[in-house]
Amino acid sequence: MSALRFKMVEEAVKRKVVEVPAPEGHPSDYFGRMVFNGEAMRKYLRKETCDALLKTMAEGTPLQRTTADDIAEGMKRWAMEMGATHYTHWFQPLTGGTAEKHDAFVEPDGHGGVIEEFSGKLLIQQEPDASSFPNGGIRNTFEARGYSAWDPTSPAFIVDTTLCIPTVFIAYTGEALDYKTPLLRSLGALNRAATEVCGLFDPTVKKVFSYLGWEQEYFLVDEGLWSARPDLVLTGRTLMGHESARNQQLEDHYFGAIPGRVKAFMKDLEYEALKLGIPVKTRHNEVAPNQFELAPVYEEMNLANDHNLLLMSVIQEVAHRHDFHVLLHEKPFKGVNGSGKHCNWSLGTDTGVNLLAPGRTPMENLQFVTFLANVLMAVYKHNGLLKASISNATNAHRLGANEAPPAIISVFLGRQVSDVLERIKNTEADDKIVFGEKNGFRMDGIGQIPELLIDNTDRNRTSPFAFTGNRFEFRAVGSSANCAGAMIALNTAVAVQLEEFYKAVDARIQHGDSKEKAIFAVLREYIRESAPVCFDGNGYSDAWKQEAARRGLDCETSVPLILDRYLAADSVEMFARAGVLNEKELHARAEVCWETYVKKIQIEARVLGDMAMNHVIPVASRYQGMLLEKVYRINQLFSSGKNQMVVSQDRELIEQISYHSTCIQTGVTEMVEARKRANRIENIRQRAVAYHDTVAAAFDEIRYHIDKLELIIDNEMWPLPKYRELLFIR
Repeated sequence: MSALRFKMVEEAVKRKVVEVPAPEGHPSDYFGRMVFNGEAMRKYLRKETCDALLKTMAEGTPLQRTTADDIAEGMKRWAMEMGATHYTHWFQPLTGGTAEKHDAFVEPDGHGGVIEEFSGKLLIQQEPDASSFPNGGIRNTFEARGYSAWDPTSPAFIVDTTLCIPTVFIAYTGEALDYKTPLLRSLGALNRAATEVCGLFDPTVKKVFSYLGWEQEYFLVDEGLWSARPDLVLTGRTLMGHESARNQQLEDHYFGAIPGRVKAFMKDLEYEALKLGIPVKTRHNEVAPNQFELAPVYEEMNLANDHNLLLMSVIQEVAHRHDFHVLLHEKPFKGVNGSGKHCNWSLGTDTGVNLLAPGRTPMENLQFVTFLANVLMAVYKHNGLLKASISNATNAHRLGANEAPPAIISVFLGRQVSDVLERIKNTEADDKIVFGEKNGFRMDGIGQIPELLIDNTDRNRTSPFAFTGNRFEFRAVGSSANCAGAMIALNTAVAVQLEEFYKAVDARIQHGDSKEKAIFAVLREYIRESAPVCFDGNGYSDAWKQEAARRGLDCETSVPLILDRYLAADSVEMFARAGVLNEKELHARAEVCWETYVKKIQIEARVLGDMAMNHVIPVASRYQGMLLEKVYRINQLFSSGKNQMVVSQDRELIEQISYHSTCIQTGVTEMVEARKRANRIENIRQRAVAYHDTVAAAFDEIRYHIDKLELIIDNEMWPLPKYRELLFIR
């Protein structure tokens, strides 16, 4: 195996930049080329059909079956002219990824040939196997029927030669079995509640949109080295491996010059993304070696989420062309930063107002504070649920380290916003709310540098939910996650909270308060009540963990126990009230989360045991045998008085190898027994708890001894690519 390792490293070092033909023209020339967008609709659909579809996309009005037939025919002609031969319903099952079943356009013509056919019926609905995807007990194995149904608000697109139609996925009995269905429901609930509240300030507002701007972090490793690491291939992370002498401590990779081979990959990826209508804008080196980030322009949330999932698929294909493999795991390497997917969340009206940005008039500022205070209340009331929405077996490795938000949900506001809320809270006068303009700043002694505009608030990288001037940044979401999981919980919590706010204000108005007086009175109550969730300090500190517990925030760190929040009475009531998830659907999702946790830890345990016993221990024994042979021969050549100094170091190494090898074998045996005991537990939640407490708990101890052996055993004998080889290939 070591020969393979050296061959892989040698090939990786020699790899050249893959030359990809430069795209013709500017991005605006090919943006959305592979998308059935407005331009394609107007070209391939009759005007009345195009107008009906655009109205559905804008307003959510239902489409008639006859209209769907016309759309399907135009969509087929467009797709075939673009080279498509198949179509698929592209949906988001509870695996966290996407799913697709490809069907050809061809149908027998009855005369021994075929014709290309695609009807409205095929566009609108298909029937995947509902029992073969995670469903939390909603469907039995013998109950296979489920439905995927077209989501017209997210445009169809072409990948390779397949027309992909974004769809929802539901059970035969009607329950949601995917992420898109509850996401759409939560967006509808938030729109209704926010529009009603906006009516207190501007009656012309007819719709409120939720926007999402995701930031995707990822690692690149040479594909050959990746294939030589069973743990990376099977789990997405290194289950063993000693830190490299140099990692990120020099802080020279962050925002550094992008390596040529990586830049060629990024250019290729951006070209493919832009063709698919994904408005990618930012790329840069991240903190850890071989870690990078990509981010698009903000989009409407449903479309943005589809685009993120599409990119997570396309990125692997493009990486393969450049002899890379992309690691989306939250913590693929120990000792360096992991990867997140920061979700920037904002609300905007159909009149062009950002509801999470201070305005120019006191009334606009009151509207801003209203939405801000309601978000604070939603996060305060449901901080445990929001943590559950981003908790899983992989993200648990990242959260709480000195690189990522802690496993405690709090809100950073910044000094100016905090001061305004403090004034509102502590005075009974309904003062006009004023926010300062950005301050100008000039650098002394460097006259040629133009004046800088300083934002009204700094940023807090330790905050899991930070206000950043005109949006909230949910920084705790994991890099491999479907953004919808966190957004469903956030949208629903805010929607229900806005409903409560409107009712409270209306009740005060009915009792004789003026509208403005009623709004201020309710806001004071909210600002006081939600104060425990506001924290602008260092979220990494132990002092904050103790303070958070005193404030009554959810400080649980065990993923299986965190997931209990989905089934808490207030969560069940909230989701049901908003019409986003019923109790049966919530129980199913919790079951899926626990089951997925068990399976991921189980896979890691099996891989760790296999690598320890079949890769590491044999090499350790072989090297120990070489040392024993050396000691024996020295003893044969020299008298006992002369050989002690010569062999003492080797004897110490032999003892260390024996000690670490014994600990590894004992640890693996105990881990296997713990896994067997856990597997006998029928209740999936209790099994997940057992896996967390007894199986996953053994990983670090086994790894510790393996990593010690890596430092002892001859480099040429070590069977696995090391961190210095994985992280520093250019």
